[in-house]
Amino acid sequence: MQDSSISNTPFKLIECPRDAMQGLPDFIPTDLKISYLNALLKVGFDTLDFGSFVSPKAIPQLRDTAEVLAGLDLSGTATKLLAIVANRRGAEQAVSFPEIRYLGFPLSVSETFQLRNTNKTVTEAFAEVEAIQNLCVQTGHQLVVYLSMGFGNPYGDPYSPEVIGEFTERLVRAGVGIVAPSDTVGSSSPEGIEALFSHLIPAFPSVEFGAHLHSTPDAVAEKVRATLRAGVRRIDGALRGFGGCPMAKDELTGNLPTERIIALLEDEGIRPAVDAARLAEALRLSAGVFGGR
Repeated sequence: MQDSSISNTPFKLIECPRDAMQGLPDFIPTDLKISYLNALLKVGFDTLDFGSFVSPKAIPQLRDTAEVLAGLDLSGTATKLLAIVANRRGAEQAVSFPEIRYLGFPLSVSETFQLRNTNKTVTEAFAEVEAIQNLCVQTGHQLVVYLSMGFGNPYGDPYSPEVIGEFTERLVRAGVGIVAPSDTVGSSSPEGIEALFSHLIPAFPSVEFGAHLHSTPDAVAEKVRATLRAGVRRIDGALRGFGGCPMAKDELTGNLPTERIIALLEDEGIRPAVDAARLAEALRLSAGVFGGR
């Protein structure tokens, strides 16, 4: 059962074009990215996960993030910008831009995946988190930690809600206030989602928990409803469900489609502050950005 104070908390929709774009093999021209992101900024999302400051060798699609940022029109929007970083060097680049509000850092609860994703152990990654958190405090930014493999993993590394709780406790001690368990390879289930957040939310009342889920199309509704039942009030999505983790090796597993999240929220009596006409325009433009993908 949801706590009344949680159910009255404003709902935050995080739109993630960065996640949708990052694995595409063909480079999306910078001007097309700018046009699409400017359309998204008009919709009314709480936050736009718009780019990343990582090695262009690792993510060549987003090598133009600084150029894209320079082309964004932030004059008439309340939407906040989030950029992903993978180390202190990337964080130092990101915090040099006052337009960016949030830095997102992927911290894996799977040692195997952390090594594959950032070539660091979990211990080394925690040290990066602490350094980036200090940098955010010094520069007026805010850190969002994404707990990769937050709903299980295919590597056999230890996993349970209690493990996620231990990671969260360490993050709280470091001063991190936003934590988003992430379903990196689409392994979450409605039961697992409820079990995890029902454990985390009461245990860490000062933390803003988000859900970054991947899903096949047929499981989207049940996963979104599970997050709502557990009291989550921050969900990541991407228009039309583009993106997802290449490691899932399943072209049907992608991000939660934002337009479906909105419809499901409205079914539950939750009305995010989005402009329907602007949303429809952004959906139309997405076809030009992603083509037939």
